[in-house]
Amino acid sequence: MNEFDIKAASWDQNPLNRQRSEAVVNEIKNLIPLNPGMAALEYGAGTGIASLLLKDKLREITLMDSSSEMVRITEEKIASVGVTNMKALNFDLEHRDYTNGKFDLIFTQMVLHHVADVDAIIEKFRQLLNPGGYLAIADLYEEDGSFHGEGFNGHKGFNIENLSKTIKDHSFINIHHKTCFVIERKVSETEVKQFELFLVVANVC
Repeated sequence: MNEFDIKAASWDQNPLNRQRSEAVVNEIKNLIPLNPGMAALEYGAGTGIASLLLKDKLREITLMDSSSEMVRITEEKIASVGVTNMKALNFDLEHRDYTNGKFDLIFTQMVLHHVADVDAIIEKFRQLLNPGGYLAIADLYEEDGSFHGEGFNGHKGFNIENLSKTIKDHSFINIHHKTCFVIERKVSETEVKQFELFLVVANVC
């Protein structure tokens, strides 16, 4: 059982997770011309908060996550509201290749900093997108490591210019980015810090 299996049961009880998803989804709607013919993939979908907010804008959404507990809860949520254009999938794209179809939109939030090989996952996104498809990534700007604290082995956020160049190097064009949300977090007994999230959007050639 991984850390997200443990967090899954209480994930939706944290209002910050809903607020963040709403902010990211609003910017996706602003920056990408969504249409009801599009097939989408949410990578690292968690309990599906963002996808549920987008379900009426897209033809179908695949909610991919490597946490079996997150997927279980997502399946329960999809069934409870009777949504027919969403499916949850327990799949580890970081370490496996997905060959079950392609997408017009791939979106993800607060997942990339957990991925060891960012270059490799962006290439997988490119391969999974139809020509002209959209990629939308929301994550942390570069920070000093206090967001997760000691013991975290992922990325301490991202330099947005460097990340944009990596995306460009994988045949993406029309790359735009903007700040989309701010998280306040207590990092010590006496200090609260603000951590900004960016949303970067691009098209595949």
